[in-house]
Amino acid sequence: MSPARTRLLTGAALGAGTLLLAGCSGTSGTSSASSRDSIAYALPANFTPNWILPIGTAAHLNTNNISIANTLWEPLIAYDGSTGKITWNKKGSVATAADFAADNRSVRITLGDRHWSDGKPITSRDVKFWFDLIKANKSEWAGYNPGQAPDNWTSFKPVDDRHFTITFDKAYNPQWMLANELSSITPLPQHVWDKGGDPKQVWTALNNAAKNIGDYATNPLWKTISGPYAVKSFSTAGKVVLTASKKYDGGEKANIPTVNLLPFTTADAEKNALRSGTVDYGYIEAGDLDQKESFTARGYEVKPWSGWAITYMPYNFNNPRMGAVFKQPYARQAVQRSIDQAGLAKVIFNGTAVPGYGPVPQGQASDFVSPAQKSNPYPYSTGAARTLLTEHGWSERGGVMTCAEPAKCGAGVAKGTKFEMRVLSQSGSTVTDNMMSAIQSSLAKTGIKFSIKTAPVNSVLSQTPQCKANQPVCSWQLSFFGTAGSWYFPAFPTGDSLFQTGGGSNFGSYSNPEVDKLISASTTSSSNEAIQKYSEALAKDLPVVWLPEPVYQISVVRKGLGGFSQDSLADFHPAQWKWTD
Repeated sequence: MSPARTRLLTGAALGAGTLLLAGCSGTSGTSSASSRDSIAYALPANFTPNWILPIGTAAHLNTNNISIANTLWEPLIAYDGSTGKITWNKKGSVATAADFAADNRSVRITLGDRHWSDGKPITSRDVKFWFDLIKANKSEWAGYNPGQAPDNWTSFKPVDDRHFTITFDKAYNPQWMLANELSSITPLPQHVWDKGGDPKQVWTALNNAAKNIGDYATNPLWKTISGPYAVKSFSTAGKVVLTASKKYDGGEKANIPTVNLLPFTTADAEKNALRSGTVDYGYIEAGDLDQKESFTARGYEVKPWSGWAITYMPYNFNNPRMGAVFKQPYARQAVQRSIDQAGLAKVIFNGTAVPGYGPVPQGQASDFVSPAQKSNPYPYSTGAARTLLTEHGWSERGGVMTCAEPAKCGAGVAKGTKFEMRVLSQSGSTVTDNMMSAIQSSLAKTGIKFSIKTAPVNSVLSQTPQCKANQPVCSWQLSFFGTAGSWYFPAFPTGDSLFQTGGGSNFGSYSNPEVDKLISASTTSSSNEAIQKYSEALAKDLPVVWLPEPVYQISVVRKGLGGFSQDSLADFHPAQWKWTD
């Protein structure tokens, strides 16, 4: 699984009712209702686009960045749910065919007869350029998981300008390879971006250029594109204006000339923008469903946007103060048994979320979820949670469980250690704030102190990275960035990025050799048995705190805007939008 197409999703932070001018960041206040030449799309609250390069790094994985980049530079294989079913969207891809060898140890890719916006043809050389960049800088690529792409791609051989072959180190499930690895490839304009020839120097230059958000609309690097839209303007405050590319020769030509992507510091402001008619495609929170008629009366349709996702809080297993506690299975079980998922789903999310008990999405039916995950191995019971702790040497002192018998508490847990956890949680969301408060209350019943600090989602991601105990940045203990779902999967929901040792998005440094084997097996076997075993193992081992899985957002869409399905992978596809009346 590669965050170039599947990733942490920290989207659709939702709130309620302040003034538009007080809360809206960088919007023009202009409605497209009077013109069918433009559209105003509301970005999730407090969720500013901050990356244009179509190569993800750990701090730049939000879905808005990826959706914008894919609109400018089309993926080799656009594997998405934009048609209503998660599959290869060939209309939005540079490749037209992927022919696997009979032994599933290689694939021959055919490129379409496509051109860059400067008229140069898109060739195998442009794909090779991406391949070489990733090969030389894999440790900095957020999609990197040791042993997987590019490690398991043993060779890249151009056949001619429109054909190349990638050879693998062993046989792989073609479905997994397409959805989880080959879909991470984006052909890049080698003739423009390859200034020095050395992949490490080029990588550094591109990443440095991508840090200058104010130059996105003017830097020549970002002018040579393959997608249906180009950047007209890109504000550091988050407003992005896209304009249809007249040079695009692919299968998803833009229907609407101008796309305005509007940022909001709170969803209160976004809802007022909907009420005033200055947003064509926005959202409300679950708690606002009783106001549905007030939006339909204003000419909108209310459409839940469901996602193929899981939601969770990662533990930092290397935190110098609490890491030893987190490494104790009984401690994680006590935390999980203190989370009333059914109650949270019903009350906080107004019934639009479903409990999630493991690493495979449960909001949609699939053959990947194990019976163990479905049955909830750790049902809510603060009484049972307290018993787990007292049986392992903890006693309550001043309302907080404290390790009294280190021999029972577990390796590395010192006498007197208090079960006190803190989370860095995304700000700007009433739903998130309410959920965290409810979790805080239920954990207190177990004797676990839970403190909450909030920050914009980009800050949460950058402040909670993989780390070693002796690093200053390793002070974080728990992280939350998933009001709309923490991780959105491709069609095949394997856990290589999230839970494999050293995985690119394994923020908490979780490591379990047996789970590693199960993840690896799921990528090679055509049977669902391996992924169901993986589902069972992580439902029981609790690498993170499992939380209810909400819909991505409850969309409010102006009547007459159509031509698309809401992508269950949580990407948006501006080229598919069109005014139908």
